[in-house]
Amino acid sequence: DGIRYPVGPDTGIYIAPGRSAWVDNTANQTLRVVSVRCPDPGIDAAIHPAPPECPAPSSSARAPLVHLMDCEAETTADRWYRVLVDPRLGCEQVTQFVGSIPTGRAPDHFHEYEEVLCILEGHGRMWAGATHSDIAPGSCVYLPRRQMHCVENLGASALRLLGVFYPAGSPADARKQD
Repeated sequence: DGIRYPVGPDTGIYIAPGRSAWVDNTANQTLRVVSVRCPDPGIDAAIHPAPPECPAPSSSARAPLVHLMDCEAETTADRWYRVLVDPRLGCEQVTQFVGSIPTGRAPDHFHEYEEVLCILEGHGRMWAGATHSDIAPGSCVYLPRRQMHCVENLGASALRLLGVFYPAGSPADARKQD
């Protein structure tokens, strides 16, 4: 909407439906952008109900971005995550977070929402039921609702990932198999 926002490393940005954005990299620095697009609710309203309307931005509206270090670290077991994008930025459609997973394998679990994981740092395995695939920076994984899964960190240092939930939810809302 013609408003400029400074963007740097570890910045979460929410672009609401019907809005557009562009990146002006005048410094010509290397820029890594990870993008996740939520499903169009018009495709299958039974699976993807229409999201709430997003208010039109105003001159007093909060910027549609947040910096990772400005977000409180939340823990679940021996892992931490920081929520970047959630209803605080104007809509209740998605939750975007950065998480850190220590060496080892988490318990298998599932969520009541769709999840996309993009690996930022580290390497490991993505488990979905009894099968697994290797993951490393640049890997992107889609998990449908109720898909049993876990991330196993095979490295000596933390595995860092960007996660997106649709509809919005909490990384702490993991359910174990009944």
